[in-house]
Amino acid sequence: MGLLLAALSGLIFGLGLLASGMTNPAKVQGFLDLGAAWDPSLALVMVGAIAVAALAFARARGRARSWSGAAMEIPQNQTIDRRLILGGLLFGAGWGLAGFCPGPALVALSSGMREAWIFVPAMLLGMFLHDWLSKPRNSDSPP
Repeated sequence: MGLLLAALSGLIFGLGLLASGMTNPAKVQGFLDLGAAWDPSLALVMVGAIAVAALAFARARGRARSWSGAAMEIPQNQTIDRRLILGGLLFGAGWGLAGFCPGPALVALSSGMREAWIFVPAMLLGMFLHDWLSKPRNSDSPP
């Protein structure tokens, strides 16, 4: 049941990204360009997404289990630290330069968009490098 709910949720999310234009790098970059070419339409998409998420999180907080029966695990960390700020800056720079963030990039990849075929491998490489560089190193081992 959990896999079916995940697949259905992913399909609905992907269709929403397509319908809203979030998979179009030019539209995203138009939103991020606060100059003469600013396109405010994605702000409405974001406000709508935040409203739906806020309602879902409010309802989820009162539950011990998800619809699929899995334990409800809502992150409790509210610390704003250097890693969070640097990660946000790096994410924002990549989003502005490429016009993609991970979800829309995967939807664009599945639709065959050429730019996504360049972005997604670069994104995966960045994730791999982050994990590799973040691994604790054993200082007791010989050099």
